[in-house]
Amino acid sequence: MESKTDGGPTREVLAAIEDEEVLNKMLDNATNFEERQMIRAALRDLLKKKRDKREQERGMRQQDLRQQGLSKGGTTGGVVSIGRASMNQQPSTNKPTVGASPSTPFTRAASSKTSPAVASAQKCLPAAAPNAKNVKQMLLDWCRAKTEPYEGVDIQNFSSSWKDGIAFCALVHRFFPDAFEYSILNPNEPRDNFQLAFTTAERLAGCPPLLDADDLVRMKEPDWKCVYTYIQEFYRCLVEKGLVKTKKRL
Repeated sequence: MESKTDGGPTREVLAAIEDEEVLNKMLDNATNFEERQMIRAALRDLLKKKRDKREQERGMRQQDLRQQGLSKGGTTGGVVSIGRASMNQQPSTNKPTVGASPSTPFTRAASSKTSPAVASAQKCLPAAAPNAKNVKQMLLDWCRAKTEPYEGVDIQNFSSSWKDGIAFCALVHRFFPDAFEYSILNPNEPRDNFQLAFTTAERLAGCPPLLDADDLVRMKEPDWKCVYTYIQEFYRCLVEKGLVKTKKRL
């Protein structure tokens, strides 16, 4: 029996869609609660399907490499091990430079053409507003809603919820699903995740790289004021590009 809302798509139709961008647009346009639940479930299933497929392909590549090593008379010690960290980038040491002075996550933002928004962000201070608490909660709710379908993301605040970089990647991927493959990201590689999210947001959304990946990985938890300010700037950039429609600018 097909489950559907009045005039909305059935679960079977949603399950057949293999384009994240299509599901994202449907989620943005849906107004019926049950329909939104179905679309979110379909999006979660699609992301899981892609991740499982990538894991299967990785296993096949490992098996091929083992076979090649054996055919050449190699030993087990010569088998190449392919892990998430070794596929694309070398793992970082995450060690600060000897003699370097403490820095803030906004080190990279220094520029002779610093905009007022960036200058404010460099001080890690949220934008002054009479209803700052309401704006902060609205922005947190927005982040939570946009990343809800993504596995491994549970945004409860602007600090610890962002410490492995996955939440940043999920938020950027929500608006630019073709920019990178979310399903292969590893929460144990926070620096790579931070760097991927910030460079993609800068390239596609025009969001200035206010946060620095190296500084963030040295912190036990990110400074909430810095994360909050960066998300505000990313939100504004999306509004300016017409990717987010709103009556209020946060």
